Amino acid sequence: MNVRVVTVMSLILSSILSACQPQLREDKNLLVNLMKRQPNQFREYLNKKDTLEIQIIYTRIIRDATNKPTFKSFYFNVDSNRYFYPASTVKLPMVLLALEKLNHLKETGIDKYTPIFHDSVYSGQLSVKKDTTAESGLPSIAHYAKKILIVSDNDAHNRLYEFLGQRSANEILANKGYHLRLLHRLERALSPDQNRHTEALHFVRNDTLLFQQPMLSNDSIPMHSKVLKGIGFIKKDSLVNQPFDFSYKNFYSLVDQQKILRSIIFPETVPVINRFDLTEDDRQFVLKHMSQLPTETRYPNYALDSTYYDAYCKFLMYGEDKEPIPANIRIFNKVGDAYGYLIDNAYIVDFKNGVEFMLSAVIATNTDGIYNDGKYEYKKLGYPFMKNLGQLVYNYELKRKKKYKPDLSSVKFDYPIVDTKTLNSNNINK
Repeated sequence: MNVRVVTVMSLILSSILSACQPQLREDKNLLVNLMKRQPNQFREYLNKKDTLEIQIIYTRIIRDATNKPTFKSFYFNVDSNRYFYPASTVKLPMVLLALEKLNHLKETGIDKYTPIFHDSVYSGQLSVKKDTTAESGLPSIAHYAKKILIVSDNDAHNRLYEFLGQRSANEILANKGYHLRLLHRLERALSPDQNRHTEALHFVRNDTLLFQQPMLSNDSIPMHSKVLKGIGFIKKDSLVNQPFDFSYKNFYSLVDQQKILRSIIFPETVPVINRFDLTEDDRQFVLKHMSQLPTETRYPNYALDSTYYDAYCKFLMYGEDKEPIPANIRIFNKVGDAYGYLIDNAYIVDFKNGVEFMLSAVIATNTDGIYNDGKYEYKKLGYPFMKNLGQLVYNYELKRKKKYKPDLSSVKFDYPIVDTKTLNSNNINK
């Protein structure tokens, strides 16, 4: 039989089988039943949901005639008391807290664009006097936030950590009703004592000192029960045959991750206590850069860096795909990956088809139980899971009947048009 005929017949049969599938009951088992419809993609994950420490939250958004949203969440294997390392996902609340703190200091004359300089005054600290990736050549909270939101820059996170202070960051989040534990800088091996102390810093504009902050010290770290995971870890190139201690690592549950994301996407729908004190300009700044792609970014010059691609920080729906993301799709999210954990916390929209939903997920890919050995199954287990899960929920939303189509104009932004040919030519001529 002709190959083309066979292909067409297969597609027709697939469509018939899909049409004959009973409608899913939208109850507490919705996510597991959705995944069961794609056994080739999800059978292993369903069978090993606890071993792989999988948690998923899918939140449907229902609009009324005035475009007002209400929410309905579906959960899979979610347990806020089960520890996973949150990696870079902690950077979103740090950005929000930094912008809020600036608003509380507005009488000093500083804002997110004011140059900020850091001074090393304690063990393990690093001074900062310039930022060559910024158009001005000077560091600022805005530029640090931009680098965090677009490519999840670790040093940028650490600079916000210095500005906020360990104690203040934790206390403010707790007062807002979020149960986070933010105890350390990222990608820097520092002691608990070094992490308790933050750098002195000062804001200067046009040679005028507007605000200075001395070193902050946290003399009270709340104790938590021991968090031990795995069977061993690498230390100084040697295997230590005992569980790895996460007790003094950051903690950020998936439930709180989606709550904080919702607080910035839909602030009017969360209790006042859970909101961040941001201006509308701040909120728009965060949303724009959360959804901006590296390929659309000139400062820093990610557009000319082959390390970055559209889906560099868009795990859900795209995994590690290198192809361009369709123009009608925008993902407002924050990802994390470290110690074998892969996390994405996202609000996904399709402007063309009127689709929007929230999806948050975590999976552990450290299948040998050894930490710090660099042998994590991101490619085999993590990225395929995130890609297929995002596509699964997106396709379900695409087919879902909606009484009122959402007006998504409030999250539609103009992004920089980066002419890479011109940039390459300019670099060659320099």
